[in-house]
Amino acid sequence: MLNELAIRNAKPKEKTYKLSDGDGLYLVVTPQGNKWWHFMYRFENKSKKISLGVFPEVPLRSYHDAKLGMDIEGARDRSAKAQQLLAQGINPSEFRKTQKQQVEAEKSLAFKAVAEAWYKLNKPKWTAGHAATVYQRIAANVFPYLGTKDVREIKAPELLTILRRIESRGANETAHRVHNVCNQIFDYAIACGQIEHNPSTPLTKALAPVKHRHLPSITDPDLVGGFLRAVESYQGGEIVRSALRFGILTFVRPGELRQAEWKEINFETRMWSIPAERMKMKQPHLVPLSRQALEILNGMYPVTGNSQYVFPTPRNLGRPLSNNAVLAALRTMGFERDVMCGHGVRAMARTLLDEVLHQPESVIEQQLAHAVRDPLGRAYNRTHHLDTRIQMMQLWSDFLDHLRLGGNAKSFVPAAMEPCADAA
Repeated sequence: MLNELAIRNAKPKEKTYKLSDGDGLYLVVTPQGNKWWHFMYRFENKSKKISLGVFPEVPLRSYHDAKLGMDIEGARDRSAKAQQLLAQGINPSEFRKTQKQQVEAEKSLAFKAVAEAWYKLNKPKWTAGHAATVYQRIAANVFPYLGTKDVREIKAPELLTILRRIESRGANETAHRVHNVCNQIFDYAIACGQIEHNPSTPLTKALAPVKHRHLPSITDPDLVGGFLRAVESYQGGEIVRSALRFGILTFVRPGELRQAEWKEINFETRMWSIPAERMKMKQPHLVPLSRQALEILNGMYPVTGNSQYVFPTPRNLGRPLSNNAVLAALRTMGFERDVMCGHGVRAMARTLLDEVLHQPESVIEQQLAHAVRDPLGRAYNRTHHLDTRIQMMQLWSDFLDHLRLGGNAKSFVPAAMEPCADAA
């Protein structure tokens, strides 16, 4: 039989050696001075052993630690429990494995574990900034309250309590965003067979409404550069990526963009002529094509030149891109509904052309194909301000290149403009 003093005085030797306590329990002392408890036993006529921990973290005898306020289980009690399992015909080693698997399974069902599995699955589809934002939202607002709770036990009322806590800060939009993320996490848990019902579903109408805002758009020049780089690196297909880039350069309406036809493009005059029937105002519209816009079209022609449409559906070149193609691409890149939408490109151009590039308002509005009228109340025709619009569109493309490459608004220097083509 061993005692605490003998164990503490056991010195390392050149080779590993054992100190027996009896009934299969013994201490292994390594040349490095480590002291491991082991229990040797026989099961189904085979000799086996299991580790019971390291001394002194696992002492010889159990005791109560008043400072820690907990019982410390000793090696002898652990050995006794293993002997009890053997008496019941249970292999202590297999029992331990089963227990470990159960603990791991319980950990994997904790809300935080499920959320992180969902996050890991979706993160590659997002920009780094969006991924960080999503994780921060749930880490700050949900994990402290539900992180360790079994996902199967989470009910709608306790999730609503968390969302109400966010609303109490006046952050109604954040509450809706957190709810949306939780909804996706619980849907993921359903798909994985971990739960049967989504507790966040009934909460949609229980949240305080968000005040209506203008169409979301990125208008801060410092953020536009990141947006352009995200579009440039979009991996969802060349047709959609080119449509996104071309749409930003021309800032036409989404429907006008996706239904653009090759017959409307004049490479010689560098002009895109959109017929009246496709325009919101039912007036024909001219879009001057910058050097960058023409480069996109030249790159697309070998791909879709045999199609009626410049940007057809990738799986069916006889049809234009769907209504949701651009929107879906923005979401895939991590730009949420409250950050950017298809129409948001027009707001971005309108704001930056006016406030940063200081272009005449009437010229901007004409290029946006808004209902602009002259001082006599007459609608401007499609060629009005055309020379100025040609220069403005090249200026816009050059400015976007500057931002995409990391420049800022203050450091932008407009290039000398080429003579305008007579496209009227």
